[in-house]
Order: sequence, then C-alpha cells, then structure tokens
Amino acid sequence: MVKDNYILGVVLGLVLPFLGFYLFYEWKFSVFSFTEFGDLLIQQKSILSAMISVSLLLNGGVLTYFFQKQADKTAKGIFFTTCIYAIIAIACKWFL
Repeated sequence: MVKDNYILGVVLGLVLPFLGFYLFYEWKFSVFSFTEFGDLLIQQKSILSAMISVSLLLNGGVLTYFFQKQADKTAKGIFFTTCIYAIIAIACKWFL
C-alpha cells in the first residue's frame, strides 16, 4: 500500500536530489575527492546548475510513480519541492 500524504512527498522531494547529486558526482567527477569537487562547483557555476538539473530527474521519476498510483498528496509534495529546487537551479545559473 502506498502512503499518500504531503509530508512523505516533501521528504522524498528533499532527499532524492541529494541522492541524484551523489550519483552525478560518481558518474562524472569521481576522479576528484569530494572536497575538490566542491571547489570545482564553486569555480564553475555551470556545473552546479547542471548537477541540480540532473539531480531533479529522480524527483521526476518518483513523481510519475506516485501519480500513477493515484497518491496525489504525495505527488504534490514532491512537485512542490521540485519547484523549489528548480528555482534554486535557475538562480544559480542567472545570478552566480
């Protein structure tokens, strides 16, 4: 049974991009230490916005899953946090 509530959606929406961040790091930049990768993100802002965008792909997949299971409250929570992360990605691209 799929639990349907906003809190679960918000928690999933907040946690999954961090998992995506880690997977992005392992996929593209695992030759660097995590500290070196952090320095690289600070120096090259385009990598930061790309990383946030790729990290949000996990939210898209889970969002689709919960919509198909008709767990609309959970999906709304995921969508809300995805919008917040998308605003952060746009802000990083435009202002940093």
